[in-house]
Amino acid sequence: MINKRLLIKKLLSHNDENSFYDKKQQLNFSTKIGKAKFIKHICALSNSNPENNSYIVIGVEDETNKILGVDFFDDSKIQHLVNAYLANPPKVQYENVRFPKLQKHKVVGLITIHPTPKISSFKKNSWKYPRQTIFYRRGSNSVPVVENVELLNSNKNIVDAIEKNSRNNIELLLDGVFDFYKNHNQEYKPQYRVFKEQFVVCWAGKKKVVGKKTFYSRVDIELVNEQVRLFYSSLDEVKISFNSSSFIITEYVKLGVNNTYEYYPLEKTIIHFKDNGKHDIVQELLFKAPDFDKKVLHHIYNTNNAILEKLKSNQSLTPDEQKAVKNFPTTYLICALNGFEKAKAKLQEAKNYLRSLNDKTSYIQYKDSIRILRKVKYP
Repeated sequence: MINKRLLIKKLLSHNDENSFYDKKQQLNFSTKIGKAKFIKHICALSNSNPENNSYIVIGVEDETNKILGVDFFDDSKIQHLVNAYLANPPKVQYENVRFPKLQKHKVVGLITIHPTPKISSFKKNSWKYPRQTIFYRRGSNSVPVVENVELLNSNKNIVDAIEKNSRNNIELLLDGVFDFYKNHNQEYKPQYRVFKEQFVVCWAGKKKVVGKKTFYSRVDIELVNEQVRLFYSSLDEVKISFNSSSFIITEYVKLGVNNTYEYYPLEKTIIHFKDNGKHDIVQELLFKAPDFDKKVLHHIYNTNNAILEKLKSNQSLTPDEQKAVKNFPTTYLICALNGFEKAKAKLQEAKNYLRSLNDKTSYIQYKDSIRILRKVKYP
């Protein structure tokens, strides 16, 4: 089992990026340019490493290699993004890796590009990269293939050696478990479970009972062997279950209008442990948008639009509008899921105004609503 924190340190010891790894201070998927550049690097690393893994480390200062960390990143759609833009896409995996000296909410992102013997290329135009463009790595640069360039693999031995030297030891494993318990209050009931006599999973969360159902929020999950973290915020509500070979997290979303709410399953994440010392993390989208009364939604949608115009013009809100703005992102989300075509755009338009409010409840809900829309309707 590879300890991903050790692996990142080993990769960074090669001070300059090269043909088997790249490093970024952060990812930017909010623009076409950001998406296109990310896909370019995935394409180049995949083509230059047909027999071994290649990597991108996120949260590192480029000049000094200083580990700055990034916010926890929900990776559920990265593979979909790669599949959407590349012909013969490689399998990619994003992991949030804990480093002890970083702030608690910061991690280092590690993208693993698994080897494939097939040549990857752009299957549609993206920014300035035309369809059918093939990239490869020339040292630390991702460059387009020109005529008579042969794609060769020369990294297998060195990457195999780096991965071999990043294996776990018992001291790191025990330190990881003790650190997890030390960093979580007893209120969150930290606990652990061993799978296949070799994998250790620690988790903690705030318990919440709704009727006969038990949910957890502020859930922190760590695969101690690999220093990989999964995290669910105070707005997330999840169920946790496990069997002899799998640890299962089912995320729910609370939706409703007029103070009537229900919990709807959103996504299931299954960590499956194998007998050969490896594991897979599989995500399955479960969400089916609930139908709400269209007349009620039209009223809510119009109310939201009126509140948005007041926010834009810096007008004072009435007491009822102040209450409504707290659920503003969630009700826009419900409208978007029920066929209101402009609801998502309206919600995005409100971002900066919600962020400027003294009460940050609406802005936190905004980020969560956008995350759900991204999961359900990826562009």
